[in-house]
Amino acid sequence: MVSERLKSFKYAFDGIAAFLKEEHNARIHLAATILVIVLSGILPVSLIEMMVLTIVIGLVWITEIINTAIEKSIDFISIEENKKIKFIKDVSAAAVLLASVVAVIVGCLVFIPKF
Repeated sequence: MVSERLKSFKYAFDGIAAFLKEEHNARIHLAATILVIVLSGILPVSLIEMMVLTIVIGLVWITEIINTAIEKSIDFISIEENKKIKFIKDVSAAAVLLASVVAVIVGCLVFIPKF
């Protein structure tokens, strides 16, 4: 039973590693995440601000991973041009864009007053 649980964690970490290796946007998100962590260490960030930054960082990562899973799944099913497939891909990409915009706004609200 315990080994099955450990395997599920291994699969999840394998997924994160593959995501970082294969997806250009993952590396952009990683760079942004590192920048926020560094700024949070340098500038006086409150616990509440750090919590909000953590939530929006997580939101961006989660939406990007789900978007990638959706896009890869659809590409596996069909590579033909299709209005419905385009809609699905566009909407999932829009989720990432909105999460990223929210994260940038939060980052600006937290960090700009500290400069």
